[in-house]
Amino acid sequence: MSKTLLSFGHGFSARALAPRLIQKGWRVIGTTRSAEKAGEIAATGVEPLIWPGTDVTDALADADAVLVSAGPGPEGDPVLAEMRAEITVAAPRLDWVGYLSTTGVYGDHAGGWVDESADLTPSTKRGRARVAAEAEWQAIPDLNLHIFRLAGIYGPGRGPFAKVRAGTARRIIKQGQVFSRIHVQDIAQVLEASLAQPNPGAIYNLCDDDPAPPQDVIAYAAELLEVPLPPAVDFETAEMTPMARSFYAESKKVRNDRIKEELGVQLLYPDYRTGLEALLREENRDQDVSGL
Repeated sequence: MSKTLLSFGHGFSARALAPRLIQKGWRVIGTTRSAEKAGEIAATGVEPLIWPGTDVTDALADADAVLVSAGPGPEGDPVLAEMRAEITVAAPRLDWVGYLSTTGVYGDHAGGWVDESADLTPSTKRGRARVAAEAEWQAIPDLNLHIFRLAGIYGPGRGPFAKVRAGTARRIIKQGQVFSRIHVQDIAQVLEASLAQPNPGAIYNLCDDDPAPPQDVIAYAAELLEVPLPPAVDFETAEMTPMARSFYAESKKVRNDRIKEELGVQLLYPDYRTGLEALLREENRDQDVSGL
């Protein structure tokens, strides 16, 4: 019998997972807030639900697994704000529940390494909201919960190439700053592996093997495109939005041993170089096809 995944907030990461499951015979139901995005989701073989606004009780009753991608808002976790009672009732029969969180829950470690056992000491409002949301989900009795703490996500349409091509990219330099990141297809394969071997209560860091300064990523993108190196700008004087600047408040290197040792995952893109090279090949291939 086929299984059903209910995906709350069916966004970038969930859209990468869905084709893998559909190919294996899964039914995937994805929620979104807009009719336009519902149409986009439907075109991928996922059954769309506009939510909030549509009753998802039947979808939850059909679900064997639930993926939560929606981030916390002013009222905390949006799924639990609307569906806490229903989720609590459904909890014992759900085989797997995945919550997509962020490595921002670890806070600043001055460029040092963290793993899943590190204390949760976020320094940003977003990070604190994620810690609270994780705790909300963990508090539901008998829930087969898996928490996935995602590093910076990139993938098709979410890479540095457009800004580098346009000449608007900058290499923001902050001494000692380092970020971890992960390709969206590696997120998808980790989630798929976890669904195949649930381990309730598990927490996984999702990142590649090569934490790196952000300016190095921009520089490599320029090298691949064979364009001039974007200008270097000191962080202290750089014009940035408050949101962009807040990302530089924390510096750490994130360990990913657990996804390899427990789930047997072999990263498709173990560093930003292989990831960017693959994105560029895909972009060029799409251009060649569209030009036929």
